[in-house]
Amino acid sequence: MSKPVVVSIPHELGKAEARRRINDGLGQLTAQIGAVGEIKQAWDGDVLRFSLQAIGQTVSGTIDIMDHEARLEVHLPGIFAMIANKVKGRLRTEGQILLGGPKRT
Repeated sequence: MSKPVVVSIPHELGKAEARRRINDGLGQLTAQIGAVGEIKQAWDGDVLRFSLQAIGQTVSGTIDIMDHEARLEVHLPGIFAMIANKVKGRLRTEGQILLGGPKRT
């Protein structure tokens, strides 16, 4: 059973720049959850849908780019569901670095 992790990352970049940075840095974000192999990704407007393999499990999710926020939703299967809070913290930290937004506790 998959457990969704949702992270909202504020930014002041505008949609176009946030989208560019996310597109360029998706590998950096997914590496935080142990991803290996090819990342499949496709944009649908301002929503990026992605999937990848990590430790023999398929991880999928979306990143919704808004004017002042990016909303990341990742579905964590199996073993990853047990460490969802740790993954959420790492994704938030890396996302803030990528988008240069303020830290949120």
